[in-house]
Amino acid sequence: MQTYEVINDVLVNLFNEIWKKEGEAIITQEFKDISNNDMHIIEAVGMGAGNRMSSIAKKLDITVGSLTTAMDSLVKKNYVMRERSDRDRRVVNIRLTQKGERAFLHHQEYHHKMTEAVIKSLREDEIEVLLKTLKSLAEFFRNYETNCRMEEFVLEKKQKL
Repeated sequence: MQTYEVINDVLVNLFNEIWKKEGEAIITQEFKDISNNDMHIIEAVGMGAGNRMSSIAKKLDITVGSLTTAMDSLVKKNYVMRERSDRDRRVVNIRLTQKGERAFLHHQEYHHKMTEAVIKSLREDEIEVLLKTLKSLAEFFRNYETNCRMEEFVLEKKQKL
């Protein structure tokens, strides 16, 4: 296969493969009552004192309304709890329960193993190239909408000339 085809194949298929394998690896007997999406919500809640729904939704790039439905389910399953702030009773923080913390750590361990597997297979100079490549890919996705609008603008200008 040519370089372009290999890179394209990896980019097209890798995300789906990671998502599928991650779901298989992290949804164990202990955590069989939640989905891979739920696990990522637990990850967004994080360890510690808790977060507001708006902060969690922002991390996940979803609406608070969409998050509320999932959060209700996670509360019922005892992965998260809602707590009113002592300083401002209007504020509700979401915090992991002990079960939620176990799920969080389990998920974190999977990510650690995945990252370590990549790092240990590379030499130092290869790691630098991989970092540059991944940063470039992340930048592409962060700016995709803006870049597409810019390309449309340039095409329109060229067509008018």
